Amino acid sequence: MFKFFGFIFMLILAGFSSSANSDKIITGAGQPEKYLPIIENKRVGLVVNHTSQVGSIHLVDFILSKNIQVEKIFAPEHGFRGDVSAGEEIKDGLDVKTGIQVLSLYGQTKKPTSAHLKNIDVMIFDIQDVGCRFYTYISTMHQVIEACAENNMPLIVLDRPNPNGDYVAGPVLKPGFESFVGMHPIPIVHGCTVGELAQMINGEKWHKAGRKCDLHVIPVQNYTHSTKYELPVRPSPNLPNYLSVRLYPSLCFFEATSVSVGRGTDFPFQVLGGLKKNLGDFQFTPKDIPGVAVNPLNEGKVCYGIDLRPLKNAPKFTLKFFIDFYNKYEDKKDFLTRENWFNLLAGNDELIAQIRSGKSEHEILEALEPELKKYKLMRKKYLLYPDFE
Repeated sequence: MFKFFGFIFMLILAGFSSSANSDKIITGAGQPEKYLPIIENKRVGLVVNHTSQVGSIHLVDFILSKNIQVEKIFAPEHGFRGDVSAGEEIKDGLDVKTGIQVLSLYGQTKKPTSAHLKNIDVMIFDIQDVGCRFYTYISTMHQVIEACAENNMPLIVLDRPNPNGDYVAGPVLKPGFESFVGMHPIPIVHGCTVGELAQMINGEKWHKAGRKCDLHVIPVQNYTHSTKYELPVRPSPNLPNYLSVRLYPSLCFFEATSVSVGRGTDFPFQVLGGLKKNLGDFQFTPKDIPGVAVNPLNEGKVCYGIDLRPLKNAPKFTLKFFIDFYNKYEDKKDFLTRENWFNLLAGNDELIAQIRSGKSEHEILEALEPELKKYKLMRKKYLLYPDFE
């Protein structure tokens, strides 16, 4: 009798374990049964970086272990191994481990050329994004979609969750403010995974190929836009944890100012500080950190400001931090040192005008509602997962 009930208990436990496991998020890359048949006997090009993991194995190594021919690797900002500082040019080379040619998409060339795509049968994009318009991995994806469409090359996007995918916020980019930190008429927090955004770029004909890309997305399993997702690998050198990823949409504006976001410290995008003592009681001193922060803003100087690490829950997109610091500067030119860069990040020149006129955060965000409503309606056409509302 004891053995019988023990057996029943084990069955219940096994069922519980199976049920719990069924809720586990499985990325597109973690579902090889869905993409390996497509690339079997094909010469493959991979747009990947250090986040392109299948469990603990890099996608390049995983695909090679399945006897698939990897012809070329294409590297975005921060490089194939993710160890290059923001804005630093990536150079062509060879992957030391595999000997495969690595071609830069963050240097003089940002879009694969016809010569790059020669001897390739299919391209794969697998990079972890953070859900912000100015994070350049989606700009690289745009260029890859366009190049594939121009060269009749099929593209597989292995989708991954968006850690900022539970809301939509911020100004929608206006015509005339396009750049590599903003290529699409979408809000700063766009609320899409890379797979959904790829479908949007293709479906809305935002690329210039003149024809649609032969696009195939491998969706994430057990993900919704309400799912909290903490990245297993830092997406870039200066976003080391969940808090920094959640604060990034709000703090990136400070990159156009004299106020440091903590580059050159152990807590980037979790603090704010400038050289004026009236900015706050918290102090830090940025330093050069190879591969993470080369010649960071205010290097070697004491910065005064605020420490955001005690926040239990990082706020969604907010202008509060920026407006507060702006108001602490008597001479605004001492604060906003690169106005054109600010406008490119904002996607317009209206935001800085609103701040200068003294409008409150509530007034500014309220004025954005009509364009956000229009965007959300369009966005719904491309969603692959249950939405947050």
